[in-house]
Amino acid sequence: MLFHYDGAVDGWGDLPWSRRAVHVAAVDQTKWWFGKRFLHPDLVADYDYIFLWDEDIEVDGFDPMRYLRIVRKEGLEISQPALDHRSQIHHRLTARARRGGTVHRRFYKTAGGGRCYGNSTGPPCTGWVEMMVPVFSRAAWRCAWRMIQNDLVFAWGLDFKLGYCAQGDRSSNVGIVDSEYVLHRGIPTLGDGGGKGPAPKAKASSATSADRYAVRLRSYKELQIFNKRWNEAVAEDMCWTDPYP
Repeated sequence: MLFHYDGAVDGWGDLPWSRRAVHVAAVDQTKWWFGKRFLHPDLVADYDYIFLWDEDIEVDGFDPMRYLRIVRKEGLEISQPALDHRSQIHHRLTARARRGGTVHRRFYKTAGGGRCYGNSTGPPCTGWVEMMVPVFSRAAWRCAWRMIQNDLVFAWGLDFKLGYCAQGDRSSNVGIVDSEYVLHRGIPTLGDGGGKGPAPKAKASSATSADRYAVRLRSYKELQIFNKRWNEAVAEDMCWTDPYP
């Protein structure tokens, strides 16, 4: 299934698999908006795993079947392929381990801010994946889908809560697959002027910067809303015990 936020559905026609794919178009939306509406857990229940990926990912050396064999063997309910070191990397946990290996589940940082030690129990030190290339088991997706908010299109904050969907210990059931890795190109696709066509050259740079600032501002606001709703839900449910207090 291919989600189109720019309306350019025909632009994928040269790819041999395009005619076999389901194409869904809604201008200026994000994959989490699409996923909430078109990947209901009951509709995708025939699939063992859900790949919910961005489009700026190079997969030339990636083998999905090998990847899934590793995920099953390692018992990963939520995972992602490691990011090649040429990628735009935001968190070191998701970078491909330089020592090699098949999977890693944590990283260590003993200096500076945001330190991670061997006894760290939560994200982004362990039990965490980034949002550009997550892979969910059927059970994990049913849980994660319920966390996605209908009105919050950027899903900021969701990544730090996905460990609750790991069907057990997030430090064991969430991991990064090093032996099957991808390249994240980090191409900005939001905040391009709202899809209204090319701006005059003199205005293009300032308009794009303003639009991207607006996207980031809304993302931060959505993060605050998401966290507020989470805290309110926790306070209201007297029967729930937080496994990660």
